[in-house]
Amino acid sequence: MKRRHFVLASLGLLSLTKQVLSSVQTLQTAVVLDDGFSAHQISASHPESPARYEALEHVLQESGWLKHLHTIKPWSSEDTEPWLTSVHSQQHITSIQQQSDDTYHNVLLATGGCLAAVDAVMSGQVRNAFCASRPPGHHALNTGREEGFCYFNHIAVAARYAQQKHAVSRVLIIDWDYHHGNGTEWAFYEDPSVLFFSTHDQFAYPGTGSPSRQGTGAGMGYNINVHLECGSNEADVIDAFEKKLRPAVEKFKPEFILVSAGFDSRVDDLLGCFTISDGGFAQLTQWVMQLAEDYCDGRLVSILEGGYSLQGNAQAARAHLLALSGKSDS
Repeated sequence: MKRRHFVLASLGLLSLTKQVLSSVQTLQTAVVLDDGFSAHQISASHPESPARYEALEHVLQESGWLKHLHTIKPWSSEDTEPWLTSVHSQQHITSIQQQSDDTYHNVLLATGGCLAAVDAVMSGQVRNAFCASRPPGHHALNTGREEGFCYFNHIAVAARYAQQKHAVSRVLIIDWDYHHGNGTEWAFYEDPSVLFFSTHDQFAYPGTGSPSRQGTGAGMGYNINVHLECGSNEADVIDAFEKKLRPAVEKFKPEFILVSAGFDSRVDDLLGCFTISDGGFAQLTQWVMQLAEDYCDGRLVSILEGGYSLQGNAQAARAHLLALSGKSDS
């Protein structure tokens, strides 16, 4: 009788363990969502519209996929503000605030979402995270104005936060947006602690991203631009990853990976002419996830940048999230 009770108890413990492990696996991926991400609006007909976020959230809600994700909220403006100066000048920050207090706080919300995601991943709460935040940030400089729909460079601030708060020594930033992340390049052009890798059309806005720009001073070799022709697809991006990024990463050995997840490189985008499919974004995600597994215990945060076809952006983001969580689209 005692042996029977022991066996039953063991089976019960095994069942509970499987449930716990299943729960951990299911919630290994976080998504940052907030109604405030739909508050910012430049103009009524502007392509960087509140509908970008609304369509993305709708697709996640309708597909029932949110139950498979750990949802987290952005930091407050008060908690986020001090970290802006890790990248931006006080003059730039003040100028954005003076232009519109509403815009300032809406943009801060996007930055705060990215910092919350970094905390969730670095603390081990989740393995990876996607910030469905807007407006985007990778064009933001220190000009005191909006650049390419961007006000503050969320991914650059997130990188500095990971370094200063979580003692991360080396950060890899991958940007697969159709447009070059000139603001991110600017932020780290002299810095060997951040490896910036971008695939883009260098002749599109903002007209930057020449492969000849490789960094300067101590940062020489830590800025890698890959120009791709109009019509390029996921195979072209993965080829660039294999030939240009992988050798650099083998030397750099990142401790944390950030992705500027621009879905304007998707087929039929309003402002891009690449032809990456939704399945292609899943492949790109899996490639980067393997890199994260190889070098930094899977620690990966991606941040929404461009993507101006409402349904296209939403479906690409969904494919990205499915890949991040290790699920198939079936």
